[in-house]
Amino acid sequence: MDKKWWKEAVVYQIYPRSFKDTDGDGTGDIRGITEKADYIKNLGADVVWISPFFDSPLDDNGYDIRNYRMVAQDLGTEEDMEELFRVFHENGIKILIDLVVNHTSDEHPWFIKSRNGEGKYRDYYIWKKGNKDVPGGYPNNWESVFSGSAWKYDEKRGEYYLHVFSEKQPDLNWGNEEVRKEVYEIMEYWIKKGCDGFRMDVINLISKHFSEDDITEDYFFNGPKVHEYLREMNERVLKGRNLMTVGECPGATPEYAILYAGNDGRELNMIFTFEHMDVDSGNGKWDFKKPQLKELKKILSKWQTELHGRAWNSLYLNNHDQPRMVSRFGDTEKYHRESAKMLAHMIHTMEGTPYVYQGEELGMTNISLTIPDELRDLESINALKDLTEKGIFSREHMEEAIALKARDNARTPMQWNKYLNAGFSEGTPWMKVNPNYTYINAEDEQKDPDSILNFYRKLIVLRKNNEVLIYGDFTEYFSDSDKLYVYRRKMRNTYALSVNSFSGENEELNLTGIIPENAEVLISNYPGVIKEDSRITLKPWQCITFIWEEDNAHKE
Repeated sequence: MDKKWWKEAVVYQIYPRSFKDTDGDGTGDIRGITEKADYIKNLGADVVWISPFFDSPLDDNGYDIRNYRMVAQDLGTEEDMEELFRVFHENGIKILIDLVVNHTSDEHPWFIKSRNGEGKYRDYYIWKKGNKDVPGGYPNNWESVFSGSAWKYDEKRGEYYLHVFSEKQPDLNWGNEEVRKEVYEIMEYWIKKGCDGFRMDVINLISKHFSEDDITEDYFFNGPKVHEYLREMNERVLKGRNLMTVGECPGATPEYAILYAGNDGRELNMIFTFEHMDVDSGNGKWDFKKPQLKELKKILSKWQTELHGRAWNSLYLNNHDQPRMVSRFGDTEKYHRESAKMLAHMIHTMEGTPYVYQGEELGMTNISLTIPDELRDLESINALKDLTEKGIFSREHMEEAIALKARDNARTPMQWNKYLNAGFSEGTPWMKVNPNYTYINAEDEQKDPDSILNFYRKLIVLRKNNEVLIYGDFTEYFSDSDKLYVYRRKMRNTYALSVNSFSGENEELNLTGIIPENAEVLISNYPGVIKEDSRITLKPWQCITFIWEEDNAHKE
């Protein structure tokens, strides 16, 4: 068994602008993160992943970087960042920073020099001549993730540049060795500052397919040289260092995950998959539908079984790019607390490294925004305009889709207490605070032993104290059920059974032949477990982990 610290860790993700404001300007800052080190330590997290804090024009909320070595002025200073590293390291918490190197801001000096055709910078980005055979005269008919063509004509250069995302986020040309050297130098800079690893933004897009003009995701994702580039990065920067790396890889399958994050350690430690994030989408993100448990289970179980012993999972249900998980998969009307706990239980009893997104541990929910006035996310703003103007969806459909799926749902300010602006800021918050902060907030939940926050603390402790929940193999039961997700973890002679109800009603469960009579309840989100022999009556949204040992079990 290949044990690693990052396999046993729990990661807490922070979106800096929405976490804690200490200077009253309405925007969260670096000092606000440092101020909450005790809160994160008490939660039990081992690693903090900080979304981009670099100098940026903020076209895409910081994922358009103008200077990789400079802290954004409204977030703080270089000294503030050094203090953050020091305080968190003293508390035994490692820091993961966002490496956003598929693209830069169009205000980055590299791009300014590239559009001027200056020396080595000329080919730092992907430039193409127009094509009269393509509608609009674009080089090809690729479309941006953020709507419209993926190509933007530059008057100064007299050519088009590729932007998979915003037109203010030109894609870097990773085929240029000088570009790759620049990236490795940025990584070295932050390692020397004290970072303990990298979350790599859309890293499987760095190699593009240019053999065809068809619009398919394959031409952006998992390109022909992506593994060559990542192995070079590993050799030049990562190898021999005790760092943690996770690659955001949309469009990846388990087969791809084994290539990116296989046990040979040639590329990354783990990847983020998105397959389970599409269970409430039809033809694209904005074609929403109700998520079906059978489909969600099939995807999650597939990743559990196919990666076991071959690669490592990342476990999450929400982050800065996804709506709040309890609004998406749970029940915020009748069983908010119970369903939030159950979803957390499911994630923390699977094989992989769990990621907790800020406020998830409180049960923070989606927000109701006035559209478009209160929207802040470029993706939603562009989609609303583009898809309604083209007649693909009605205005009413898009407003409902945005309410359900928009990234803004995850980016509302952290709810610290029930007072002014949820304790986030004494100024006017950069984004609307969810009004439910008066009863969903950290201060109140810290005092309540039955809170969602304290359930997360228990889960994290249990996971650390029971290796079977980290390294055990995975067997699913009742796969045909559309109400229950039940699976067993096994490591040597230790067994754990995770039971998760997605039902708002009582459900009967017969575990005869699955658990022995001496199985103990390790954790549940209700005070008691109604059990008669091996028959269980589950309450609405109940979760339970049973644990037992068998002396005569096969030992690995």
